[in-house]
Amino acid sequence: MNNNIAHIQNKICTSKNLIEKCHELRNDSTKLCFTNGCFDVLHLGHVMYLAEAASLGSYLIVGVNSDRSVKSLGKSPNRPVNDESSRAFLIAALEFVDLVVVFDEETPESIIKDLMPDILVKGGDYDPEESDNTSPKYIVGRDYILNNGGKVQTINLVEGYSTTEILKKLNS
Repeated sequence: MNNNIAHIQNKICTSKNLIEKCHELRNDSTKLCFTNGCFDVLHLGHVMYLAEAASLGSYLIVGVNSDRSVKSLGKSPNRPVNDESSRAFLIAALEFVDLVVVFDEETPESIIKDLMPDILVKGGDYDPEESDNTSPKYIVGRDYILNNGGKVQTINLVEGYSTTEILKKLNS
């Protein structure tokens, strides 16, 4: 197997080995940064967002919604366009992404609780100050991170770039 492909595949973890790998990475100066998303059709907005998230910590860990999880979020019936393995591989191929985990639940709450990253990041359509977990602006895992001395941050989205908009263009 090509070394580049093997390198990318080694970045993709199960939930269990993600925790083991992160335990090995942690030290006093290490800052683990976690974000998540569907990343269905990789685009400029995703790459800019993930590059910015990577700059906030020592290691960037990305949770990718499984196919079942994407469907449970009520996106269009044709989503996801790309299967979970393909989406995880594409995210792992980005040089500034250190580890990728596919999760099957609607939210990455259990991974966040187990991993307890130093920095939790979401896009600017969320609000790090929102404490009502029923609000669409609430960042899942926020309370765990803040209660353990971590940071919750948002990153402005790149206007004009979204999977939904790309799919609309393709269908018109």
